[in-house]
Amino acid sequence: MRQIVLDTETTGLNPRTGDRVIEIGCVEMHNRMLTGNNFHRYINPERDSEEGALAVHGLTTEFLSDKPKFAEIIEELREYIAGAEVIIHNAPFDLGFLNAEFKRLNVPSFSEHIGNVIDTLVQAKEMHPGKRNSLDALCDRYGVSNAHRKLHGALLDAELLADVYLSMTRGQNSLVMEEEVEVSADGDALDNVALADIIFLPAAPDELAEHEATLAGLDKAVKGACIWRVLTTPA
Repeated sequence: MRQIVLDTETTGLNPRTGDRVIEIGCVEMHNRMLTGNNFHRYINPERDSEEGALAVHGLTTEFLSDKPKFAEIIEELREYIAGAEVIIHNAPFDLGFLNAEFKRLNVPSFSEHIGNVIDTLVQAKEMHPGKRNSLDALCDRYGVSNAHRKLHGALLDAELLADVYLSMTRGQNSLVMEEEVEVSADGDALDNVALADIIFLPAAPDELAEHEATLAGLDKAVKGACIWRVLTTPA
């Protein structure tokens, strides 16, 4: 399954009053794995940012003056997002701006180019009712480092949201792999590979040391013993 984690920066809060998209950041995942095939563009909005918005993203009119206009990047954006499931934090905000940009150029809306949309803000509110569910709050909650986030940036925020989404949807915190059953074209289960055909190799000393370092990092993140230590500690 192809998923795109997306974020935008804008000149203000309302596309209906003329605010525009000035930055788009997208991170691609295939089957919950980051591919590195990201999409990032700064855009000349042909207007100034509102003071409050400028304080958030820091993208000045001077910086954006030589960047392409939205009309110049729309075709590569359409090709990039075509048919994908899109993951956005507070989706109505970004979709409202992107649909307005597409409408301005008389092309089918952004929403018509993609599959379904996952709003991680809605998910977070359902999972953590009554708690703060901003991206920064979720980074803290799930141990995603955002120390390098001084200002909002579309690509950086999309990368952080990808890590948060994977943590939010990990499900059961178990490292036990479920058995996979191979299915034939007619739907019948095929015989499993015999256990005798599987070769088990013990971990090398350097691998054990790396494993211990990873567990120590997890312990630090949860400020205690990570679930692996809990599961493997004798009663």
